[in-house]
Amino acid sequence: MVSRVRVWLNRTYAENVFFMEQLRRNPSDRAVEIHATHGDADSPVLAAADTAAMEPEGLSPAAYVEYALDQCDRREIDVFVPRLHQDAIVEHRADFEAVGTKLLAPTPEAVAVFQDKATAYQAVEAVGVPTPPWWRVRSADELLVAVEQLEADGHKACFKPAVGAGGVGFRVITRAPFSMSHLNGFPSPYVQLDMVLDVLRNTDEDVDWLVMPRLEQPEVSVDCLTGPDSRIRMAIGRTKNGRRRGFTLDEAWLRPARLIAEGFGLHHLSNIQFRMYEDRPVLMDVNTRPAGGLHQLQLCGINAPWAAVQLALGEDPGDLVPPFLGQDYAVISAPRPVRAVSAHADEAPAHTSTLPAVPATTAVEEPVAEATAEASAGAPATATA
Repeated sequence: MVSRVRVWLNRTYAENVFFMEQLRRNPSDRAVEIHATHGDADSPVLAAADTAAMEPEGLSPAAYVEYALDQCDRREIDVFVPRLHQDAIVEHRADFEAVGTKLLAPTPEAVAVFQDKATAYQAVEAVGVPTPPWWRVRSADELLVAVEQLEADGHKACFKPAVGAGGVGFRVITRAPFSMSHLNGFPSPYVQLDMVLDVLRNTDEDVDWLVMPRLEQPEVSVDCLTGPDSRIRMAIGRTKNGRRRGFTLDEAWLRPARLIAEGFGLHHLSNIQFRMYEDRPVLMDVNTRPAGGLHQLQLCGINAPWAAVQLALGEDPGDLVPPFLGQDYAVISAPRPVRAVSAHADEAPAHTSTLPAVPATTAVEEPVAEATAEASAGAPATATA
């Protein structure tokens, strides 16, 4: 009998409940058992997992690596999909392999390059991948220079943290004075230039922003699967244009994504995002982790999470070419169960028997306490595609 595969996802995005479901519904009909940890007791991934635990609070990256190694050893984790402290974890790949765990994550060098957006832009420019004009700014005066240059070229200026994930900290600069128009309707990402400059000139906090033109749609997120041999097995673009979503195999988007994934050691799952600058696609961002929207590829007949686990285990799934491109679609919210938390609820009981490849439809068992020290640590992550 083929043994079950035990996979751990740490403090991951809520959308990865779909990642977990695809692992269970794998085409190999292999039994998969999923462990999840988080800092938010109400994260849906904890309810969707077979076993779940709260993560300890306030650990340094080094201490978190020790915690992760202990989790992998005690729980006999076969494949670990790290999101939190990915940079520290991948530096200890050999230590994880020593306890029998494969990391579904890129090389340390790749993680280091793409942690910092300015470093990433410089690196990809050197291999011929187009980027938008950009400035790294750390002061009000530097911001003003960048904004004035972009506006002189006919662009709207925007900024975002040089280090960060998702849309956190993204703002678009406007010179329109603050008025009732900014208080009507929904909040927008627009901020007044004079207000930003005033804050920068009167703060003691360090600022490290990337300033660039606001890029145009469509946005294309290319989901890539690359083997430890640095050969890409999958590259499929997910298009976003307003509410409408779709898929593309256009080489204008896929060619630079392959160049980045293969050239920089983005092993396993990564997500490379592009938008339009003037009349050409340019790089927007590189995520060294599975995208929150990766599960949408199932509309093209692709189970990318399972293929990635196979690669991590040394089983080559071959090239993943979609048998068809799914029709356009929209993304909507849907309810997901959370754990029935009691006063001592920190962990779901582990199963001793081999699990079926497809999960049962019964409710998730109530978690049971693992240790008093494992308390909530931080807010849930915001999912991005």
